[in-house]
Amino acid sequence: MALLLRLLPLALALALDPATTLAGPAKSPYQLVLQHSRLRGRQHGPNVCAVQKLIGTNKKYFTNCKQWYQRKICGKSTVISYECCPGYEKVPGEKGCPAALPLSNLYETLGVVGSTTTQLYTDRTEKLRPEMEGPGSFTIFAPSNDAWASLPAEVLDSLVSNVNIELLNALRYHMVNRRVLTDELKHGLALTSMYQNSDIQIHHYPNGIVTVNCARLLKADHHATNGVVHLIDKVISTTTNNIQQIIEIEDTFETLRAAVAASGLNTLLEGDGQYTLLAPTNEAFKKIPAETLNRILGDPEALRDLLKNHILKSAMCAEAIVSGLSVETLQGTTLEVGCSGDMLTINGKPIISNKDVLATNGVIHFIEELLIPDSAKTLFELAAESDVSTAIDLFKQAGLSSHLSGNEPLTLLAPLNSVFKDGTPRVDARTKNLLLNHMVKEPLASKYLYHGQTLDTLGGKKLRVFVYRNSLCIENSCIAAHDKRGRYGTLFTMDRMLTPPMGTVMDVLKGDNRFSMLVAAIQTAGLTETLNRDGVYTVFAPTDEAFQAMPPAERNKLLGNAKELANILKYHVGDEILVSGGIGALVRLKSLQGDKLEISSKNNVVCVNKEPVAEADIMATNGVVYAISSVLQPPANRPQERGDELADSALEIFRQAAAFSRAAQSSVKLAPVYQRLLERMKH
Repeated sequence: MALLLRLLPLALALALDPATTLAGPAKSPYQLVLQHSRLRGRQHGPNVCAVQKLIGTNKKYFTNCKQWYQRKICGKSTVISYECCPGYEKVPGEKGCPAALPLSNLYETLGVVGSTTTQLYTDRTEKLRPEMEGPGSFTIFAPSNDAWASLPAEVLDSLVSNVNIELLNALRYHMVNRRVLTDELKHGLALTSMYQNSDIQIHHYPNGIVTVNCARLLKADHHATNGVVHLIDKVISTTTNNIQQIIEIEDTFETLRAAVAASGLNTLLEGDGQYTLLAPTNEAFKKIPAETLNRILGDPEALRDLLKNHILKSAMCAEAIVSGLSVETLQGTTLEVGCSGDMLTINGKPIISNKDVLATNGVIHFIEELLIPDSAKTLFELAAESDVSTAIDLFKQAGLSSHLSGNEPLTLLAPLNSVFKDGTPRVDARTKNLLLNHMVKEPLASKYLYHGQTLDTLGGKKLRVFVYRNSLCIENSCIAAHDKRGRYGTLFTMDRMLTPPMGTVMDVLKGDNRFSMLVAAIQTAGLTETLNRDGVYTVFAPTDEAFQAMPPAERNKLLGNAKELANILKYHVGDEILVSGGIGALVRLKSLQGDKLEISSKNNVVCVNKEPVAEADIMATNGVVYAISSVLQPPANRPQERGDELADSALEIFRQAAAFSRAAQSSVKLAPVYQRLLERMKH
């Protein structure tokens, strides 16, 4: 509620601001962020913008709503300051920034906006200052004073030692021979510079950041009589090579170069698109086990998947990242690109060693770790990165590793590590066969599984699929995490060890000495054939102790009346298969007797009619058995419950209400209502 109250004034301001109406053209992300900064600063006067400054640096950002409340950039704390919005200045004695900056030529405007070093270097050339002061219409992306100061000394020396060629060309590359405002700076735009018509790459991101050859736009749209000035945070340089050419030039990409050639992706990387290549260095490839690397390099499909997982669908400069961002690769996977201080991170890891190497068709970041997608991994490699390592150790001990590391098309049903918190089973022939029944003979996707589907295992069993409202189960085991699709197979993470059915419900009951009295009762009631034939049953099976707990007279009476016994036993049988993983807070299951059973689950304890179950999920070919410690009674056989007492109390209340309400006694409309209600409650 507090947050809502804090946001309300801003929402009202946005609603009342004419600039936000639907009548005008849609604003660019940069303009929206600038507008938000202006709204946050309006309490300090007209044309004041709130700016976030990174503590310990000179880096400043106009703030969006999320950053305003987080007060962090790349995980580092910021402070809020207030300054004149672009294009305005203070007036002594006045609040805020009421005056527009004086309109002058480009040369004079450079000094006004804080790019005096650019102005100084313009003075050193013979030709550029007259152009900036003369007629025409130009755009200049002017490096800030800090940008010039951060240039390596050798680069700066080479520029100033030959001002009429090197320095002049460098400055001309920052200029465009027409006026370009931020509303025209679209993502992926290439502007033709005034240096040999070389392109300048523009990227305009959803968070409002605009980059020019990966230099961040600091303050934009400073109008001049003969153009416009945009202040940027770096000195930019020309780019002539595409991504593929840079790969071929750099020694550190020797392995990558060979991989790209083998995959046939070199055509893509030398094309006209705009991509980000997260380029693994030679060292990144060396960190991968030789067996895995050789397998991928020798498999064209896996190799293409690997490389496409390193290519983002659009150009992403480092300056555009101020917090976590999900981006999609050409492989279709999603990577989490973030930052921590000055370091870029991929999936939370600071693995980028060199960033923002600009190409004509995108940008390259050097990375020191391979990003292997699931689609290039074996089942063994998929499982190694999941919470199923204990199960994988069992498969190894049972001599089944070849199924997980080869090219066999399988689905592995791997139980979570938590399933084995009390210990692992001894690996023998029986355990090995059980593990073989955790491997389905085809790669599956959980989204295509359907209720009643059967799956063939390597152990020779047929497993059934059960679809419930909030769970998807295979026999007694339910899927606990999103499936992972590998190169040849799929990994399903399961919530327990799977127990394939070993016979019909009657076979299960006969094979368990806890149910000898129940088996005899079923035979007496004539239900043996029902529980032996094909079907879908959930059987709540009273143990011998449950029958022995009944009063002797009641037990003898029940067992001596075949008709009543059949009625009671049918109440213990549901007409569908419900495994424990499919039970929510409460499920009402219709019994063969006709009444409904109430099954609930809380803290891994299953209850039927509020009685705890002794053992759940004993699987049969035609159903599932739950062992219970009491004999269930249908509603008609139960003693009168407290609900009747409450009804009697309610009846007395209405009697008194009728007696003491004169309106009820005298009104011909109300009296019949009371009377009918009294009559109804008597029955």
